Amino acid sequence: MPNTIIANIEFFTAAISQKVISAWQEDPAGVYCEVGRGVVEKYTETYVRIRNVETGRKSYFARETTMFQTV
Repeated sequence: MPNTIIANIEFFTAAISQKVISAWQEDPAGVYCEVGRGVVEKYTETYVRIRNVETGRKSYFARETTMFQTV
């Protein structure tokens, strides 16, 4: 069952354990869509950088507009 990640300690734990998380953002209709998936490489108070484990691509997501969940 997915858990929402909000606190810094939760991002720290996900990063250390290399747990795959997903990033979700609201579309114009108000529906949440998955916009990224991977492991946490870096996080600050304003953004989270996720590296896709399959492609290696790194993406930045604003914490204010993105919901993060464990996979």
